[in-house]
Amino acid sequence: MLTIHGICPDARDKLRHTVLPPDEPFPADAIWIDLLNPSQEEDRRVERHLGVSIPTREEMHDLEPSEIIYTENGAHYLTARVICQSETIVPKLADVTFILTEKALVTVRYDEPGAFNIFLNRAAKPGGCGLLPEAVLDGLIEAIVDRAAEVLRGVGDKIDMASRRVFAGRGQDVEHGGVYQVVIQRIGQHEHIISNVRESMVSIERVLLFLSANYARPKKAQSGFSAEWRSAVRDVQAIEEHATFLSNKLQFMLDATLGLVSIEQNKIIKLFSVVSVALMPPTLIASIYGMNFKTMPELDWQWGYPLAIGLMILFAVLPYLFFRWKKWL
Repeated sequence: MLTIHGICPDARDKLRHTVLPPDEPFPADAIWIDLLNPSQEEDRRVERHLGVSIPTREEMHDLEPSEIIYTENGAHYLTARVICQSETIVPKLADVTFILTEKALVTVRYDEPGAFNIFLNRAAKPGGCGLLPEAVLDGLIEAIVDRAAEVLRGVGDKIDMASRRVFAGRGQDVEHGGVYQVVIQRIGQHEHIISNVRESMVSIERVLLFLSANYARPKKAQSGFSAEWRSAVRDVQAIEEHATFLSNKLQFMLDATLGLVSIEQNKIIKLFSVVSVALMPPTLIASIYGMNFKTMPELDWQWGYPLAIGLMILFAVLPYLFFRWKKWL
């Protein structure tokens, strides 16, 4: 789908978007061309209009680290990884290529990250977006950063809930495979989201560093975007620090969860050990009087059987009382 974003005629401080039909030329005020799952014909139309090369999905995915950011024919090609489907249990990263030219900004994407919808809602309001391709790129990056911060905040809230659940859990939950198994699964899911956010922010930081350095040159410094992109770099670095903090918190919670599981399992093993120790003396007595020797005088006693039963009960109770006195039970 080929969507054109241009200056709104009734309010020149916001954008309007239209889907460009196949037989209609590009409007003169188009400052953002959004390609979502584009066909080859749509790629060729944009290439003829701007004189740039549009990468295919395979080219975007197979880019070498040195090819993520480059300049060709006066256009800056910037590929970043953006959080997508963050509302699901296991979100993914979507490759998005930004092609910044003097005439327009082109975005090539094969997924629908929520950050794009956030920016579109902002840009449709008065004062929501500037009238330059750089302004659109700045707004998109700001929306991506804001979305990443929102995802991390949601993960942080879920981590707090899981932490309270872990430390409020009861011992019998281990016996029934209850809360701890669920928490460990949640920890893995949260860590996956955090690592995706961190990877996305690393790619966005590279884009911002390139832009801030490129627009710091005398010919482009007057645009004013260099300072904004340097500020965005600091925001990205703050998000990366927050992601590191949450990752460390998850590691602590994982260690604590495994420690609690070990403690509860040790309690169960200790109980079986005490039971086996308590039954050793009665087993010894039963084994002695279970031998079939004719010379055993106790076999002819009238009270031999009650005496053997009493001894077994006595020597089973004494270890139990001893363990309770030592507070091992």
